[in-house]
Amino acid sequence: MKQAKRNNPLTRLAARLQLTLEDRSQAQQLPDAKLIRRCCQAALQADVQQAQVSILLVGSEEGRSLNHTYRGKDYATNVLSFALNEGENIADLPLFGDLVLCTEVVEKEAAEQGIDLMAHYAHLLVHGMLHLQGYDHEDDEEAEIMETLETVILAKLGYPDPYLEEKR
Repeated sequence: MKQAKRNNPLTRLAARLQLTLEDRSQAQQLPDAKLIRRCCQAALQADVQQAQVSILLVGSEEGRSLNHTYRGKDYATNVLSFALNEGENIADLPLFGDLVLCTEVVEKEAAEQGIDLMAHYAHLLVHGMLHLQGYDHEDDEEAEIMETLETVILAKLGYPDPYLEEKR
């Protein structure tokens, strides 16, 4: 019986990703651990054999401080990604990184855009995971690649295209 479990694709996928979650926010509505895991697993690219990711949920004051300290921007942002190896596969080492989601910003954006809060969390988790793997959106070409990948991953998870309004 153990042999069958080990060969189960879902078991292998779960073994590829070690997640830790810490909530330091005051948010009332948060994605549950199952949604977080599904989104992060879906965003793992095939060449990533193993990943260890910490997810931190913070309020706007801490989000602002982190954004200021690490990016020189004096405001809270929706998601920050900190990759230990900047998205590069290094000698079979796991992908290591941290994602920081500012719950107040996520809630505000979802309300302003009229989108489901959990769909927005799903988008930002996928977005952050792609950043950990080296994807970026600094120029139009990079943005197109990353946004297309996000849209495909989110569709597989059952969420709408987060960039639909921008494409019109």
